[in-house]
Amino acid sequence: MMDIPLLLFKTLLLRPYVFVFLAAALFCAHRLIGWKRTGLFLGITWFVAFVCEWSSTRNGIPFGWYHYTGFTVGQELYLSNVPFMDSLSFSFLLYASYCLALFFLLPKQAPNGARCCQPALGFPLEARTSWPVFGLTVLFFAFIDMVIDPVALRGSRWFLGQIYFYPDPGIHFGVTIANYVGWAVVGAISLAMYFPLDRHLPTPANKPSRSVTGDVLLGCGLYYGVLLFNLGVTFWIGELLLGMTGTLIYIPVTALFLLRLFDRFPYPGPLQSDTGS
Repeated sequence: MMDIPLLLFKTLLLRPYVFVFLAAALFCAHRLIGWKRTGLFLGITWFVAFVCEWSSTRNGIPFGWYHYTGFTVGQELYLSNVPFMDSLSFSFLLYASYCLALFFLLPKQAPNGARCCQPALGFPLEARTSWPVFGLTVLFFAFIDMVIDPVALRGSRWFLGQIYFYPDPGIHFGVTIANYVGWAVVGAISLAMYFPLDRHLPTPANKPSRSVTGDVLLGCGLYYGVLLFNLGVTFWIGELLLGMTGTLIYIPVTALFLLRLFDRFPYPGPLQSDTGS
């Protein structure tokens, strides 16, 4: 126990980009959903991710079989055999995916109070905890791992290090399809635990009575920040085919995002003047 603060500090020095993304998620999330919901959302996701990683490295469920090398033991914090920063990453990635789904599916307010030509999005409880938001969040969550995991598997060629491997390499640049299914499982379980809590908690004290467009866009910015970071590393290590594949995955998503951003996208429901419960 005496070593945990020191190892956490070493983890911060070794993986500063992870903690930058986490800090960004905390900032974005508290503005949109308040501190209590932020703690629940990120805490639940981290716990579910850790349990699933602990399970997969022992019985192959839900990510399929893979193993951590222990290459960085003593250089960063591990919980059991799982690097702390690895399961921590799931939490801010799911929040960023949630914001991207919200941006596509939240209803507009009336009158339009957003800046320029952006849609003024409401934040009703029934919309933000709906099945379409649930499904699209899980999809975006699994999608971004199709960029992250293949480059992470090549960690020996950049500053991540070779922290894990698959005994039987998969068909997607060495990553197994089971891994992406596992990410979807983590996202689905985490949201299935968080959404009922969101429905029963009091309205966030800092919930704006105006449009939440700006706060949702901050989370979308986090999503694209992580995406561009990983694509940048992918091209930097010379994996051109991998980088182009990841880029092509996101061209249609980004095109639809821009249509929504400039208020040229169909809306999922009638205009709403209430910002939610």
